[in-house]
Amino acid sequence: MKIAVFCAFDTPSTIEFAKAAIAYLENKGHRLSLDSRLVENLPLEAKKYNAFDASTTLDSDNDYLFSIGGDGTLLRSIPFVKDTQIPILGINTGHLGFLTSLQKESLNEALDKLFDKKFKLVKRALLAVELSSPSLKIDEFGYALNEISINRKNTTAMLSIATEIDKEFLTTYWADGLIIATPTGSTGYSLSSGGPILKPETEGIVLNPIAPHNLNIRPLVVPDKVEIEIRVDGRGEDHLLSLDSRIFTIKNGTLIYIKKAPFSIFTVELEGDNYFKTLRKKLFWGYDARNRQ
Repeated sequence: MKIAVFCAFDTPSTIEFAKAAIAYLENKGHRLSLDSRLVENLPLEAKKYNAFDASTTLDSDNDYLFSIGGDGTLLRSIPFVKDTQIPILGINTGHLGFLTSLQKESLNEALDKLFDKKFKLVKRALLAVELSSPSLKIDEFGYALNEISINRKNTTAMLSIATEIDKEFLTTYWADGLIIATPTGSTGYSLSSGGPILKPETEGIVLNPIAPHNLNIRPLVVPDKVEIEIRVDGRGEDHLLSLDSRIFTIKNGTLIYIKKAPFSIFTVELEGDNYFKTLRKKLFWGYDARNRQ
């Protein structure tokens, strides 16, 4: 098989697990391509592999992309696969690791499951964003797996966030910001702001205001077939727009168009793992001393 390996950070622990994964793959005879930052931190003999950088889309003949780090690393790996449908296997070397299904403590055992076909692929929707004023940086990859969020910049004043759904006026949020989350992102920033949890397969989008100054405003789930239009105003001249971990400054008054992306991302869920087990284990969801699980 042909496998790409990505590491966003060069911490000693992450590099060590990258080396362990590479050694495993070498022993199994797989063909490897490594991200350029990772290559710089490997012994000379490992630099024989093809390297790719942050501006590269992987060739579709790659069978898997291994993302080594935490959930943030997996999010950073999305532009590498784009619409190629290359499955991503997340190897967690961080703390929570909600999206990364493989834990560093059981690396070899988990990789054995992968190559024994003891897994399933989880299809995850993305959001696409466009602006009324073109932005080259956003246009390069205007997609988010977790969420698109609008936040204040350089001010303590609230934002006025006028929102339409399929050309019908929804409301104007008076808030510190607004989170538009996918089902995958429902357990991230949106959850921290009181939003609902959606399974990855749910065909919905969450609109969740951040610290709204309206007592009767609550998070809203809409079908993922809708198109969302947003206009932000406030006391300042601009505001922040984030696509997962990427943050951009946007002029107030710019129209922001959001809809479901035309392609999906696939992640690996190894045998023995499932979404509800992850909720219980990682987020202590439903934890009660009376429960045995």
